[in-house]
Amino acid sequence: MPTDIEIARQATLIPITDVAKNAGVPDEALIPYGKYKAKVDTSHLPDRPAGKLILVTAINPTPAGEGKTTTSVGLSDALHRIGKKTMLCLREPSLGPCFGMKGGGAGGGKSQVMPMDEINLHFTGDFHAITSAHNLLAAMIDNQIYWGNPNDIDIRRVVWKRVLDMNDRALRQIVGPLGGVANGFPRESGFDITVASEIMAILCLASDLADLQKRLGDIIIGYNRKREPVYCRDIKADSAMTVLLKDAILPNLVQTLENNPAFLHGGPFANIAHGCNSVIATNTAMKMADYTVTEAGFGADLGAEKFMDIKCRLAGLKPDAIVIVATVRALKMNGGVAKNDLGTPNADAVRAGAVNLKRHIENLKKFGVTPTVAINHFHLDTDEEIAVIQEMAAEFGTDAVICKHWADGSAGAEELARIVAAKADAGAPEFNQLYPDDMSLADKIRTVGREIYRADEVHIAAPLVKQLEQWEQMGYGKFPVCMAKTQYSFTTDPGRLGAPTGHEVEVNEVRLSAGAGFVVAVCGGIMTMPGLPKVPSAENIYLDENGQIEGLF
Repeated sequence: MPTDIEIARQATLIPITDVAKNAGVPDEALIPYGKYKAKVDTSHLPDRPAGKLILVTAINPTPAGEGKTTTSVGLSDALHRIGKKTMLCLREPSLGPCFGMKGGGAGGGKSQVMPMDEINLHFTGDFHAITSAHNLLAAMIDNQIYWGNPNDIDIRRVVWKRVLDMNDRALRQIVGPLGGVANGFPRESGFDITVASEIMAILCLASDLADLQKRLGDIIIGYNRKREPVYCRDIKADSAMTVLLKDAILPNLVQTLENNPAFLHGGPFANIAHGCNSVIATNTAMKMADYTVTEAGFGADLGAEKFMDIKCRLAGLKPDAIVIVATVRALKMNGGVAKNDLGTPNADAVRAGAVNLKRHIENLKKFGVTPTVAINHFHLDTDEEIAVIQEMAAEFGTDAVICKHWADGSAGAEELARIVAAKADAGAPEFNQLYPDDMSLADKIRTVGREIYRADEVHIAAPLVKQLEQWEQMGYGKFPVCMAKTQYSFTTDPGRLGAPTGHEVEVNEVRLSAGAGFVVAVCGGIMTMPGLPKVPSAENIYLDENGQIEGLF
């Protein structure tokens, strides 16, 4: 069986200028980055009514694999196949998981976005620009403190860390600058991964350059000795940061293996950030096509909830249809089967593990949209196992469609495309969000914990409640909440699969992202700077004798 990169190397790509022309992008809006990549200047695009928005989400991820991005690509290609003008909108992959454990993020099999090696490694430099803008602000904060501290910043209360687009646990907590007076004043700090940067979230939620600069200026970098907030605009860094991001804010245009257009733009993680591609890319795609297929990171308890409660709320969007991806293998793992035994047929384990799928379906219905289940097919899946998923999906009040896009490309997802297009055309009866703007921040956190994670108790320590109340008094009470939690379980324990009950969600920390426009609640043992696994993927990545990359995919 060929690998993803072997399949990709056999593809016949067309020039990005042809992709753009087919998608309706005028020449003056296209900024090529080589032969097969480009940025699109949205100011040169014609205005037209927005098309339908289709969200792809999934059950909780497992080591068995679910294939949410692969399904998004396959569905988009299949919509083209049945004559629907469609745009695909995905996030850009981070280098951290590429060299860590997860691998690339460009789809798989015959449902990939291209050029997949360049997409996974540096791409158009957006993440480097975000890293540079973030660290410019960090450098200017320390520089102000060094040169007399005109904003009277309390160095014990600087909350702005530095970032790096790599998994590196050694940088989570650091002390610096060291080396004496010439280097500044020592203080505790640390690094987050770039995809957890508030600037990544800002870039993905900004509507244009002016909005981007305003949001950058609104970032709270710390507090002065009177415990009053100090903003990025007080450091006078926002304009230079905007300059660094002036190209990164433009959506990136690429193509699928079937030469259909795709925007890849932005990449906030879904467990430690809001997990959606940029609002600019989504809005642009909806103006260019009749159907836009987008995805939200990890399982529906994280990505889809944040898509609804953060992205849709702040950008005025709503999904017209939702697809939830599941696999026989992943449901068997949720049913208690070990990874090494997944190749053995076990319909009973599929039935037991389907409680995870059921809970996600129930949760999505709370937003007013009944999802369609996409069964991402693996070659060892049996008819009996697939029949169990279809039977149980019917019990849960929805359709379950076998999808073979990994092996067959768009032809393998044609039935899914027809069903989803019909549902999108019908429209959701009434789109709901989980909580209103005027609910207290603590109650918003409790609502997500109880309604989505199904926790019996959501514990927020008294000092954290007080901090949330202070932010409300400062005018941030209407912000949505962004839950930082493990992606592997409805609980904060990654080992509890299925649909656990009787658990508690412990909120360990709250963070105000004043520029992005949400409050982060860190739950359980989640880290905003991941570490590498015992055997990182980087150990198996190399250039062969022909100079081609091996081992990344």
